[in-house]
Amino acid sequence: MGVVQKFFIASLFMWSVPLAILYAFNHNLLPGISNLSPYSMTLVSGFLAVISVNIVIAFYIYLAMREPADKHEPDPKFLAEAKASINQSTGDAQQSSQPLKKQQ
Repeated sequence: MGVVQKFFIASLFMWSVPLAILYAFNHNLLPGISNLSPYSMTLVSGFLAVISVNIVIAFYIYLAMREPADKHEPDPKFLAEAKASINQSTGDAQQSSQPLKKQQ
């Protein structure tokens, strides 16, 4: 499964699971919650919604850590352009510092 697809699915769950929890609490779909006061129901549903988002994030991090490190190789053209850009910027910095030394 691709990285973007995993991210999309994790994002979908980060939105849908907390909303489903809040919906279930607000419409008394879970057994035993009708005995709770409105204040307690709000606290419990909010707490469970936040915990569910953290569980989805932890699962996504777990999947990311299981990705093989050698699977993703950078584009050689991009690397060459990046190295040239770094060399050019350090060369410009060295050239601009030389006139300062001559003035002093």
